Amino acid sequence: MAASSEIAHRELDGTDAEVLVYSYYRDAELRGSNLLYRLLRILKDDASQIALSEHLCDETRHAWLWTERIQELGKAPVPITDGYQVRIGKRCGVPRHPVDLLALTVVVEQRALKRYQEHLKRADTPDRTLEVLRSVSKDEGWHIDWVRQKAREIASAEGSPERYDEAVERYRAIDKEVWEELEGIERSWTEPR
Repeated sequence: MAASSEIAHRELDGTDAEVLVYSYYRDAELRGSNLLYRLLRILKDDASQIALSEHLCDETRHAWLWTERIQELGKAPVPITDGYQVRIGKRCGVPRHPVDLLALTVVVEQRALKRYQEHLKRADTPDRTLEVLRSVSKDEGWHIDWVRQKAREIASAEGSPERYDEAVERYRAIDKEVWEELEGIERSWTEPR
């Protein structure tokens, strides 16, 4: 299978389109893991180290579930060079402040959860894919909650409780732009020509 940027310019059969979507999900989980690893080096308190370790474990497990699902289709993951996380990063860079990193994490986790919930509603989703979607969705809720709580805690301790909300608003605007682009690309894979 060609690289993702090339795939957008040709017709895909059903399995190729399915594998490509799962590869995008996998890529987002792996790149999200990288963001969490960065946070592990910044947030030194015991509670954060424990929560981040579990969160990181979940993200890599999610990437494995998507890899496994792709293999069940007799394929291999497609290298994604222009996925959601890459596009977000190109627009905002990598935040350095813990509150900003946490706010970005909340926004990307919310996008993942929304994406998975939308996919769960599709009538044509195979049963095995529904299992994977339910499994990964189950974890996203607690990920969002603990990260949001930690970001607010840090912002308040620094005397700027509004910093978190401002950062989330900024990242949501970027997320909206990126998602509109990716949604259009994905539609081009699955709509008849």
